[in-house]
Amino acid sequence: MTSPAVPPPSLTTLLDQLVPWPDDGTRPDAPVAVDATDRLLLAEAAPLVADAGPRGVVVVGDRFGALTLGALALGAAEVRTHHDTIDSETATLHNAARVQDTLADARGRIATSDDLGPALLDGARLVLLQLPKSLGELTEIAEAVARYAADDVTLLAGGRIKHMTRAMNDVLGDRFESVHATLARSKSRALVATTPRPEARSATPLYPARERLTDPELLAAATPTHDGAAPAEHVDVVAHGGAFAGAGLDHGTRFLLSTAGRWPAASRVGDAVDLGSGTGLLAVVLGRRYPDARVVGTDRSAAAVASTRATLAANGVPGTVTRSDVGADLPDASADLVLLNPPFHDRAAVSTDAAHRMFATAGRILRPGGELWCVFNTKLRYRGSLARAVGPTDHVAQDPRFTVTRSRKP
Repeated sequence: MTSPAVPPPSLTTLLDQLVPWPDDGTRPDAPVAVDATDRLLLAEAAPLVADAGPRGVVVVGDRFGALTLGALALGAAEVRTHHDTIDSETATLHNAARVQDTLADARGRIATSDDLGPALLDGARLVLLQLPKSLGELTEIAEAVARYAADDVTLLAGGRIKHMTRAMNDVLGDRFESVHATLARSKSRALVATTPRPEARSATPLYPARERLTDPELLAAATPTHDGAAPAEHVDVVAHGGAFAGAGLDHGTRFLLSTAGRWPAASRVGDAVDLGSGTGLLAVVLGRRYPDARVVGTDRSAAAVASTRATLAANGVPGTVTRSDVGADLPDASADLVLLNPPFHDRAAVSTDAAHRMFATAGRILRPGGELWCVFNTKLRYRGSLARAVGPTDHVAQDPRFTVTRSRKP
């Protein structure tokens, strides 16, 4: 272990200007724009930035721009970045504009990338990473760094100690010859990985993962509703490491699919939306059940969008896939049916903010008479919120964990 590092005073001054966009930082329960992990990673990175070269610094998983803008403040000429969520990417660019007077041309020195490919990582010598909660997501990131970055790359991966596990060390150790931990600082710690293993350069990647699913609820829901339609035999799923539920069928989605016999008739569905599409299984179901409908899948996550596109393609289902914050890019009154399994976590914290904003989106994009079918953890008691955001809401089904509701737009 190394001694705890301390960021330079000039960097602290810059970080103090950042806000947890879209919040302004004044709300008592708002997230913090710069956490202890950000500060630790930047302190560890400070002596490495100068030797990384003009395009040698890469940031993955920045929340509000602290790592990206901090690396620029430490002397990086340019920083390449990958944010899984579009709201984190937008927050980083918002804060870059906010510190323009302190950090010259900050916005112009940030190059964003939608994926973990060579455009992001080719030749990288220093990679800063806020550790994701998913081992699958960490595995895909580690695979990409080991495959594309420079031979002398240093990966600094930090997180809160209470969320870190030995398995994270193992994921990095499988792909790098040297992995060690820094001393803890303000309840955060960083893992330092160097020297990609030669075999990791050319190994077949574990992600995206591919599986063929034959779950009865999935196949029944994916069968066209017209008489004489041949039942679906299987549905293929493609899942990137950061996609919820991976290459399987989660309990909530399975329960929602079990109610498909009560969804609207095909004659009423010209446009259908999988809101928060994840791996795209619901988008595939919509495309197969309503073959004449136009299907849209949308998610804020780059991993989810890539998974949805790949899952649709694997099943030969046409559809449009967009990356946006809770479907903000979808036109008003453009859908007849929306399916939704909203998230109730933001990273490691329980949060219902996204769900409520998704309800508002559903209410906005549904045509009069259109329906939102939603599944959620029963304890969250969303029925009243759904009625206010969309319209009259019926309790359709409930099991020990989940509830399915149907909301109709007046």
